[in-house]
Order: sequence, then C-alpha cells, then structure tokens
Amino acid sequence: MYKLIDKNNQEYLSILPGMFGGHKLLKIYGTLDCKSALSFIARGYYIKNRVFFLIEQDAIDAGYRPCAKCLQTKYKIWKQSVQT
Repeated sequence: MYKLIDKNNQEYLSILPGMFGGHKLLKIYGTLDCKSALSFIARGYYIKNRVFFLIEQDAIDAGYRPCAKCLQTKYKIWKQSVQT
C-alpha cells in the first residue's frame, strides 16, 4: 500500500504508487525523477516532508505548485498566473 495525498490535501492508502512527488511544507510537486528533489533527498533533506500524488491534478487541486526545475514550462505558466 502507498500513502498518497488527494485533491483535498488528505492522506489515503492506495494500491497504486504515486506518479508525482511533492514537499508538503513548500507546497511544490514534481516528477519522481526530478534531479533537484533527488539531490535534496540524497543529502538527507526533504524526506520527512515528502508526499506523493497519484495524478498531477491532485497536486494542483491540493494547492501545490509545479517544480521550477523538472516542470519548467508548467512552472512558468503558474508563475505568470500568480503575478497577474
């Protein structure tokens, strides 16, 4: 079983693994192979605040923003939307 976050920012158990990872305090989500996140994890950071989402829309609905490193295009669109 996998512990995931749903669109209401609530944890639940799933038989399916998450397709996106995030940081619950920073409210950032990205791909599971994000080099930035993996770098922080390798140095012992990020782990206790790590969350997972089954689908990207769950992360967005839960109030997370795209990662500026692994989701650059989506981050730029998000950034423009909050500046207007």
